[in-house]
Amino acid sequence: MQRMAMVIGIKPDRIDDYKRLHADAWPDILNMISACNITNYSIYLREPENLLFGYWEYTGDDFDADAAKMAADPRTQEWWDICMPCQEPLETRKEGEWWAMMEEVFHHD
Repeated sequence: MQRMAMVIGIKPDRIDDYKRLHADAWPDILNMISACNITNYSIYLREPENLLFGYWEYTGDDFDADAAKMAADPRTQEWWDICMPCQEPLETRKEGEWWAMMEEVFHHD
């Protein structure tokens, strides 16, 4: 199992929309997350900085392949088309990233 995290900004005027979307996440999206070996997935909001922090545990053997599978899914693309206008990517993210991946620097069980 690999713990993974990411961060992105959120547009202040879209916070309520984003919360409503995720309070009633589509079953197809939840099923795809599970099918891509992602478990224990959470998104947190930090205000007033307007940051979203995502955390999950990856239980598969090839994250890049599972991420590609998710990205190729038409229903996931539809979900992202609704969510992405709410988000404000960090200027410092790596090329090709929307959410900026984070490095784990400490863990304690």
